[in-house]
Amino acid sequence: MSDAPTPEQPRNPLHGLTLEAIVTALAGHYGWAELGQRIPIRCFQSEPSVASSLKFLRKTPWAREKVEGLYLFMLRDLKRQQPKG
Repeated sequence: MSDAPTPEQPRNPLHGLTLEAIVTALAGHYGWAELGQRIPIRCFQSEPSVASSLKFLRKTPWAREKVEGLYLFMLRDLKRQQPKG
């Protein structure tokens, strides 16, 4: 593994974000109930918390991909809702 700095990714909206920041933003925007409907996994549906979600998502790549995809969708949706001007 090299010690070279990671290349800048100015167009990647996930660059520099922690999984905790993503889960927190999604839970804040949608709420746990809707988040559990949009991504039907137990850590969002049964006694949800950021800590339990992070534990599961760090071990489960397919679920993490779904969470990152929903986060990108949320960003696009918020951008569309902004008034032009």
